Amino acid sequence: MHAFIIEDDYLIAQSLRDMLEPMGFSRFSFARSEDAAVQGSADQQIDLITADVRLLPGDGLNAVEAMCAKRQIPVIFITGYADELKERAPNAIVVQKPIDRDELKAAIADVFSRKPQQGGSEPA
Repeated sequence: MHAFIIEDDYLIAQSLRDMLEPMGFSRFSFARSEDAAVQGSADQQIDLITADVRLLPGDGLNAVEAMCAKRQIPVIFITGYADELKERAPNAIVVQKPIDRDELKAAIADVFSRKPQQGGSEPA
């Protein structure tokens, strides 16, 4: 499975990759900004997006909305700003930083158990 990690901190992105590998993910793409995420996802088969909310530069929620506008992709937000995200996207699945491996595993189970929204661009 392919995970697209949107995170501007290199060490956190690598840590996420290390946590996702034993959970069945074998291919990874990375983006450090909103624009790079949107452009980098265009022609890829992505099974999961993890995204930080605040990126330098850009906004992870905006990137996810653009990426999911034409196709449904499961999304988990990994952020230190969970309260801000919940105000903007109340149905989002969120893992608070610092990342706990068991919490991430539970979030993955949750996001893959949800049914896709009909015709929507709402991130999971």
